[in-house]
Amino acid sequence: MDAALDMDVVRDDILVSTLPNIVFDGWSMTALRDGAQMAGYDTATMHRAFPGGIPELVEHFGVWTDRRMLAEMDQHPLPDMKVRDRIALAIRTHFEVLEPHLEAKRRLIAYLAMPQNLGLGLRMLYRTVDAMWFAAGDTATDFNHYTKRATLGAVLSSATFYWLDDRSEGHVETWAFIDRRLDDVMNMGKAMSAMGRAGRLLSHLPSPMRFARQIRQRSGTVKAAESATTHMAENI
Repeated sequence: MDAALDMDVVRDDILVSTLPNIVFDGWSMTALRDGAQMAGYDTATMHRAFPGGIPELVEHFGVWTDRRMLAEMDQHPLPDMKVRDRIALAIRTHFEVLEPHLEAKRRLIAYLAMPQNLGLGLRMLYRTVDAMWFAAGDTATDFNHYTKRATLGAVLSSATFYWLDDRSEGHVETWAFIDRRLDDVMNMGKAMSAMGRAGRLLSHLPSPMRFARQIRQRSGTVKAAESATTHMAENI
């Protein structure tokens, strides 16, 4: 292998080749080794690319999907769009990027549900919603910076479970679900602001542990997922 080879390119190549294997072998070293071989890299190169093993592969998957999401969003006239519409576009684009790898994402949910992986899952969630807000033009640096990301994290988490079980053509039901959740958040925020109860608003924001529980406790039906999210929106 050329020592000057860009390792980011190597990681992308191996990840893309590994994703189809995950459907059968899960997020495992077996899937990773086969993926590296399919991408044309030897075992030594695989270890150089992912010295941390599967957790590092998983984290790179999150980085890779975020990067592709941002690239797709750049194709839209973002400056001409309202912030709410930019966020809706970000969430939809996120799922469109994941669409070819839906089953790998489903297996990832199970992987991140393991107690030792909860921190990784929360870190990936934060990175994704941070990228979404950045693309939407958010420049807040005060406490509002974190509350926005906590709120969006709640919406994205519930939408992920809905999307995984959505069998509607073109995922139209997922897009409608996202719109309802964003409307819930915006309407609640406006009402709280009008009543001057910002302090109470912050005190009821979803906590990181609530995100963790959401990862571990998949709802069995679409109705249950929507109900749980409605209750979450009431606490935002």
